[in-house]
Amino acid sequence: MKPDLAIASAGRGALLMVAAGAMFAGVNTMLQYATMTLGVAAPTATFWQYGIALLALLPWQAVGLSAFATRRLPAHVLRVAFGVGGVQLWGFGLAHVPIWQAISLIMLSPFFVTIGAALLLREQVTAARWLAVLVGFAGGTVILAPWSDAFTAWTLAPVGAAALWAAASLMTKQMTATETPATLTLYLLALLTPLNFALALLPDAGGLAINSVNAILALAVAGLLTALAQYALARAYAIADAAFLQPFDHVKLPFNVGLGILAFGFVPPGSMWIGSGLIIAASLWLLADEARSAGRAA
Repeated sequence: MKPDLAIASAGRGALLMVAAGAMFAGVNTMLQYATMTLGVAAPTATFWQYGIALLALLPWQAVGLSAFATRRLPAHVLRVAFGVGGVQLWGFGLAHVPIWQAISLIMLSPFFVTIGAALLLREQVTAARWLAVLVGFAGGTVILAPWSDAFTAWTLAPVGAAALWAAASLMTKQMTATETPATLTLYLLALLTPLNFALALLPDAGGLAINSVNAILALAVAGLLTALAQYALARAYAIADAAFLQPFDHVKLPFNVGLGILAFGFVPPGSMWIGSGLIIAASLWLLADEARSAGRAA
């Protein structure tokens, strides 16, 4: 690719990444409005959000039946189960904690990926990366503030979501050795909604019924924005390098904070910016160290 075309593609990728962050902020606001304000159960909200997103994404995800061919069905189920668990915990988190706190804590996911890569995939992790992990979790501790009277067990839900999504990411990385991207995508779509459906029907989970027009509209918007945001992410990664795009993913933090203030009056304390700064700095260090390692290997 010519340099000017590469620069143009990188710019479009960055804009798409920022647009995805803005749309995900809208998703989080709609989910928090439906669950925290209107009282919709988190499993119910999650089912409808991803069910609507699935219907909207299907035209772009059409693949042949041959993509169903796999010898690793249990691994596909486990991978999607991790993803569903993360989605459910994220929904519970948004139902009980401010947006700024939830979105700050979900940024811990890369550090869980590093830990999992070392313990499960037996990858070599440098001392610098371990230091970055410690700094990142120090930032998470500042945001959690377990010494504060405002701390509750629900605050840990976004942390659990970050860990489960990291597990799903690790499985995806490991499975790409034998599975095609089409197969991975197809099984994700085929299993995500049925698992969310089953969880919504568990006792005391809330069921599927929504009795509020406002809640229906909020979840419809959340589902459509989820589909658009996922499409924007896919396009961004298709036209620009992942390492270049990663810093733009952090732009989602001010979007979420801003909408949280406007919609709910959730004004974050100064400790949020300190903790988030530590997390972002540590994650950028992880990214830079990974790029240096890749350069040495090349």
